[in-house]
Amino acid sequence: MTAPLLALYGVTKRFGGLTAVNDVSMSLPEGVIAGLIGPNGAGKTTLFSMIAGFAAPTAGRIAFAGADITGEAPHRLALRGIARTFQIVQPFAGLTVRENIAVGAHLRHPRRESALAEAERVAAEVGLSDVLDREAQALTVAFRKRLEVARALATGPRLLLLDEVLAGLNPSEIRDILPVIRAIRASGVTILMVEHVMQAVMNLCEHVHVLAEGRLLADGVPADVCTRPAVIEAYLGHGAAARIQAGLAHG
Repeated sequence: MTAPLLALYGVTKRFGGLTAVNDVSMSLPEGVIAGLIGPNGAGKTTLFSMIAGFAAPTAGRIAFAGADITGEAPHRLALRGIARTFQIVQPFAGLTVRENIAVGAHLRHPRRESALAEAERVAAEVGLSDVLDREAQALTVAFRKRLEVARALATGPRLLLLDEVLAGLNPSEIRDILPVIRAIRASGVTILMVEHVMQAVMNLCEHVHVLAEGRLLADGVPADVCTRPAVIEAYLGHGAAARIQAGLAHG
């Protein structure tokens, strides 16, 4: 059996008396698009931060490509091949799109000419070729989201963590970016995405993990997981699953 690309073993994160992530164990095979879903405050971004090295677990262990990476610094994990985006997109406003992407590319392309060339390649991959020379501060929300993905992708990751990359986009913008995400996976990058746009999760993800109150509530194929009563109640409140079933029975 092939070892997972990413594996979490009993990962816990406490902030004083608050347990944000509680004893989470999960694994991710190479070459998939997987989802990490759950209601607001479930601990999804905290879990991302621990995987990417921006926060150290209070307890538990994280492994990547067979190596223990628990508590390793973000720059070291970037060199290993883990990249992430952030919910709040903050590009270097006064730099062009090309220069913003080149910042990420410098991780593996120290020469400026090489980094800029890599930036052009990545820009084409995410649909930013037409705005390469535009300042980041002049971009629409949709293009800023693509730029955030591009900067992470330019680091040459094996694992790309997408944190609500679809948030703030309208339906047509979401429709247009889904093929971009699929193409990234097709290029050999494994993707784990935190997302609240459930239709996109259903369309993109082969597997989903559901967090609620810091615990792993369920995992499996999206169409199965999203219909489980415990998952419905985590999103909609106690008794919601029974009410939905009653409505369907009388519909």
